[in-house]
Amino acid sequence: MAFHNELGKKGEQIAVDFLVSEGYNILDRNFRFQKAEVDILALKDDTLAVIEVKTRTTNSFGNPEDFVKPKQIKQLVKAVDAYVTSNDLDVEIRFDIIAIIKKGQHVKTEHIKDAFYHF
Repeated sequence: MAFHNELGKKGEQIAVDFLVSEGYNILDRNFRFQKAEVDILALKDDTLAVIEVKTRTTNSFGNPEDFVKPKQIKQLVKAVDAYVTSNDLDVEIRFDIIAIIKKGQHVKTEHIKDAFYHF
């Protein structure tokens, strides 16, 4: 497996562990719909958190959250609409990013809630 794929999988697991420690219930991981893939769908209280995980070894080329593009956001919105409809959920929806910088054993995790409002 390529290094960036391994790093991404490790980052997603770090994000899941973080969310669980914060009281989130993980509903789904790597949910696919058409061209979109939602990394994590998690529920806390009555809010469905749609989590995009961005993992890097350095922020020299920009912060991980800077790599979510408008086209990807549109695809995520469609995928989440399909997920909510097919699972008959009655929840508030929030789009978050968990940005992870992992250098060796050192991990910095930042949870950006309502992240798409920052674009």
